[in-house]
Amino acid sequence: MTPIIYLHGFASSPNSKKAMVFAGRFQAAGIQFQAPDLNAGDFFNLTLTSQLRIVEEAAAGQPVSVIGSSMGGYIAALYAARHPEVERVVLLAPAFGFARLWAESLGSEQVAAWERTGVLEVVDYAAGRPAGVSWGLMEDSRRYEDEPVVLQPTLIYHGVHDTVVPVQVSRNFARTRTSAELREVDSDHELLNVVDEVWEGTYNFLFGAGGDKKTGKGGIL
Repeated sequence: MTPIIYLHGFASSPNSKKAMVFAGRFQAAGIQFQAPDLNAGDFFNLTLTSQLRIVEEAAAGQPVSVIGSSMGGYIAALYAARHPEVERVVLLAPAFGFARLWAESLGSEQVAAWERTGVLEVVDYAAGRPAGVSWGLMEDSRRYEDEPVVLQPTLIYHGVHDTVVPVQVSRNFARTRTSAELREVDSDHELLNVVDEVWEGTYNFLFGAGGDKKTGKGGIL
């Protein structure tokens, strides 16, 4: 079966609740699973480019399927758009257009202050404390397209009550892409109250009725 790479969100870690659920269940099913630390021990200097480099190292040029949450969903889409060996993609409340979303959320004054001082104070949920992130994150993010051209079969879960990344972001992405299916759920950005539904749908999409390209399951050869 195709190995799985799980990409956590901003200021999160491989030990997030969703990552741990997926890790336990994929491993129990005998499926190779890894969730690399996209912060790489240097949260301050985090960029999209540095995260994509970590995904490349984890995949090692081999066929994989990727699951990404929030910023990790955006990273998963960017990676899949650049790597045709990716077989399937699952996105959980993906933060498409990260730079634009952040600029809108922070407001022009706070963005200007971030650029002027070079640092933005945020909560590092993985560490459980306030932390700074470099202006380099925003600067680097502006180099990337808002909506990557993902040609692989793609499943998206997005909560209709998401106040971090509005569900409209995923609606816009899925509207003109025949390879993408959007499932809107009664949840918020974390999706924790529907994690069982998300897990079941993800597993079926990757290895069940959705088919596994390597084995021909689901009639897809």
